[in-house]
Amino acid sequence: MGDIRVAFWNLQNLFDIKASEIAADLEFTPDKGWDQTAFDSKVVNLASVINMMHDGQGPDLLGVCEIENKEVAQRLIDGTGRDDYELAHVESPDIRGIDVSLIYSRNVFALDGDPVGHRIHFRYPTRDIFQVKLSVLDNNAELNILVNHWPSRKQGQYETEPYRIAVAEHCASIVDDILKFSRNDFLGLQDTEASLTELNKRWNRNVLVMGDFNDESFNRSVLNNLLATRDLDHIEEEIERSGNRNIPTAKAYLPRRAYLFNCMWGLVGQSDIGTLYFSESTNTMNLLDQFIVSRGLFYGKQKLKMDLGSVNIFKPSIMTTRKGRPIPFDKKTKKGFSDHFPIECIVRKV
Repeated sequence: MGDIRVAFWNLQNLFDIKASEIAADLEFTPDKGWDQTAFDSKVVNLASVINMMHDGQGPDLLGVCEIENKEVAQRLIDGTGRDDYELAHVESPDIRGIDVSLIYSRNVFALDGDPVGHRIHFRYPTRDIFQVKLSVLDNNAELNILVNHWPSRKQGQYETEPYRIAVAEHCASIVDDILKFSRNDFLGLQDTEASLTELNKRWNRNVLVMGDFNDESFNRSVLNNLLATRDLDHIEEEIERSGNRNIPTAKAYLPRRAYLFNCMWGLVGQSDIGTLYFSESTNTMNLLDQFIVSRGLFYGKQKLKMDLGSVNIFKPSIMTTRKGRPIPFDKKTKKGFSDHFPIECIVRKV
């Protein structure tokens, strides 16, 4: 049946050359040097890296962020030369006018329902959590994807942390909705073995959370609020009987939180390993781009299984400095790519 090649990439301000209505992208206009030639050059550069991913086969599933709109995303797809790529996209209300998108191969997936952009409002709307449900064509497996781009650290890591915590809680709530019965639906269940089977069928659904979280895997937003951990103790238990009952009590089930497994922990703490060079003062790389999975996808409960050994940072020599840093795009020289490295992984069909 083959494997599913997955990637995520922060494209670093892939804007069109027109000023938006809210004028938050005025630096990306022709009078500022962001002209058609610069835009076309960046698309060519980005597309060349996408085609290099997964040993030159390219991804079957690619989440991207910092892309301005549907038209720009489609231009990127066209740049890859792949005629099997489809775009899932919903315009977000982000104040800077930048979106997240999901690109998928129609040879591998079919879209199952309409994508949903979940808005998170502070004093202004921020980037959405983009929810897409796909089905795998050759084994009919379901894959629920949440593409994220959490609030920036630019005004200070700790000053902006509450924003990322708020988005993490919202994302965790979406995960709970996917993996758990609602209160009313649970209370409507009969106390039978069949009901327990249905509870576990939902609990074991395939969820892949990917994105630029602007926090590390050990930061509070990811670890304590999204509940994305490296501890198998948190994800190993299925829904179990309660005493003489076939299903748990409402008191036991309804407060239960759906933990996730963060696939990036194998890369944490290694010298010069990361996706973004954020702080010259500390001379360290940050691993802000991550793959996170549900217990079902971790254990291969429903026809798909994350291959942890395949998780890696894609950094070919053409997009890497001599010090191992990513090369951002330069609108003057028309060289470079993004200030982030992409990440890759393989999802096995089982």
